[in-house]
Amino acid sequence: MAKQTRARNSSRRSTSRDETSAGWRWTKRIFVVFAVLGLLVVGGLAMAVWTTMNSLPSFSSLKASEHGQTIVVHARDGREIVSIGPSYGRWLKYEQIPDSMRNAMIAVEDRRFFDHYGVDPIGIARSVKVRIDTGAFREGGSTITQQLARNIFLNNSKTFDRKAREAVLALALERKFTKEQILELYLNKVYFGGGAYGIDSASRLFFSHPATSLSVGEAAIIAGLVKAPSRYSPTADADAAVSRAHTVLALMQQQGFITPGEAAKVDLDTIELKPEYGQNSVRYFTDWVLPQLDFILPETFEPIEVWTTLDVGMQRAATTAIQKNVPSGSQGALVSLDQDGAILAMVGGTDYVKSNFNRATDALRQPGSAWKLFVYLAALEAGYTPDSPVQDKPVTIDGWSPRNSGGTFAGEIDVRAAFAYSKNTVAAQLGQEVGFDAVASMAQRFGITTPISTYPSMVLGASEVRVIDMTRAFASVNAKGVSVEPYGITRVTTASGELLYERRASRQQLLVAPYVAAQMTDLLQTAVQIGTGRSASIGRPVAGKTGTTSSNKDGWFLGFSSGITTGVWMGRDDARKVPGLQGGTAPARAFADFMKFATAKRPVEDFDTEVTLPAWQLEPDDEAWYGAPGDYYFIDENGNRVEPYGGGPDGDYVPPPDDGWRPGDPPRGGYDDGSGGQAPDEAPSAVDEDFLDRATGRTDPAQRPANPPAGTRPQAAQPAARQSGPGGMRIVEVPSTSGR
Repeated sequence: MAKQTRARNSSRRSTSRDETSAGWRWTKRIFVVFAVLGLLVVGGLAMAVWTTMNSLPSFSSLKASEHGQTIVVHARDGREIVSIGPSYGRWLKYEQIPDSMRNAMIAVEDRRFFDHYGVDPIGIARSVKVRIDTGAFREGGSTITQQLARNIFLNNSKTFDRKAREAVLALALERKFTKEQILELYLNKVYFGGGAYGIDSASRLFFSHPATSLSVGEAAIIAGLVKAPSRYSPTADADAAVSRAHTVLALMQQQGFITPGEAAKVDLDTIELKPEYGQNSVRYFTDWVLPQLDFILPETFEPIEVWTTLDVGMQRAATTAIQKNVPSGSQGALVSLDQDGAILAMVGGTDYVKSNFNRATDALRQPGSAWKLFVYLAALEAGYTPDSPVQDKPVTIDGWSPRNSGGTFAGEIDVRAAFAYSKNTVAAQLGQEVGFDAVASMAQRFGITTPISTYPSMVLGASEVRVIDMTRAFASVNAKGVSVEPYGITRVTTASGELLYERRASRQQLLVAPYVAAQMTDLLQTAVQIGTGRSASIGRPVAGKTGTTSSNKDGWFLGFSSGITTGVWMGRDDARKVPGLQGGTAPARAFADFMKFATAKRPVEDFDTEVTLPAWQLEPDDEAWYGAPGDYYFIDENGNRVEPYGGGPDGDYVPPPDDGWRPGDPPRGGYDDGSGGQAPDEAPSAVDEDFLDRATGRTDPAQRPANPPAGTRPQAAQPAARQSGPGGMRIVEVPSTSGR
């Protein structure tokens, strides 16, 4: 038995030794594989670095190269309004750069600059650890050499391929140049914001003196800009710049570049910044328009010239109008459009230097009663007219009870008066009758791009909008219901004159029937003549609407005259109450001040508030316009869609060819009434007999009338849920006369 036990134990030890030997063999094999792969990677990396190093430009070539594109922007009359692009100061050699500037940059951007070979594994590991500890990348792993490689040779995309190429370039730069040369290149080429490249340009921009005389505090401010030039710019946000500079000083002390005593002597609050002298509000316009170049131009790095729609005189008048009328502590914005959508003036705030946030294009604010434009457009489209009777009375909709500004009710009035005096109860009833979704659809149709609520209170402007979108909507009413698209660039050329882009007229859409736009203009004109917008009068016809939100947080006036449409908004950025602010006060006065100048050289234009149509076009019960353009179609007696003339591009309805006949022209064609001419009430045939057969279901040609009645037309499809409002359409008929 003992022998058997010893034999089994011996067998187990032998098996264990065999298993250990096999495991060790596999371990060695895996180690060899990884070692070979590692050698291949190192060899490939070395080859890539060696190849890249030999292809790098010389130090003198890199010094001479300048990156960035200069853009010259012109106004509509051709004069130059702004030049945007890189600014380069004097090139400073390594020895000329103050120690404080070199040390500040190393402390904040690359503390191990003199210890690594272009890529810092320790810095990368530290960045990853911070990422794990805090959940965010608070420290970057890129070295100064990597940043230089990216600034000179690459872009800022965060792809693995770009990072790999950046690392190879950094290693190659370290092999070809000294640390001093790399730091010299970096400090003379890095971007500090405001168009300034290099420390000398930044020093002159922010402190009005060359970089050779930078103090420790000034160096700390400049070094802090590299992380986020726009966020920490001392001219844009002095508090943020100072806070960042304190961080730089703390890092310099921590790394031994300055002593605690030297750090304590630096008073950042006493550093004097270069004064800004009236940087024109035109920058609000250029900030909005220039990013569009990325979409309309082929890629080019040569200097270009951009020709815009901005009117210099109107821009100056708009700036003055806002600054003169805006309540203390508030902001103001203005957008003015020509008839075709060309932007004539744009003001995004009271002071571009203090705040470059563009409130004309980016701010989202409630429009108040200015939103009633869409409520009444929907009501007019549904069959109401300016003369239709409505009731100004208490009303409750789904638990919501709107009240009027004065707290009183006028009883029975007409639509015109309800709009002129901005009766909230009437707007609520109209919105409920036509449907809140119909009002939202109307707003989207007219260019509102922000989300729209369909709760009942939406009729009073609860949804947030942009000034430029609201101005566009009013401009489309001014254009008789045709869409207007704001634009600011007319053409772009190279500095040598080669045409790179020229604007073509955008495709227009008919948003509402012309008679709806005419009736809306009637309401808007009345609001200025006798209603809430009286302060917007300028001595010539004006149509417009005020808007005021609850607690006087926002004030609006939007309107048009002599082909120019202008929108004005005022309020506080923090949406706090502004005492006394109403759309009919400061915004309306600013509108009037601007429009008096803007329209001064234009002829006085009366509004066409009545649409005159011949009798054969009048079928108010069957031909109300509903829906968006392209939704209009014909149906037969069974409800099937019938296309009389075929579809146009994008499915648009194509009317019959224009034969030149107009109401009032001598009669021609038609049937023989015995006088050799057309019957007095006759109009050109709207459709041919084949179409009428299909539309009416007539199958026997013998059933066709010998003399079809004038103006026989198919029925236009209408949504079943829509009802005509009281009063029908307000259309002026042309009386028929004999002997024409």
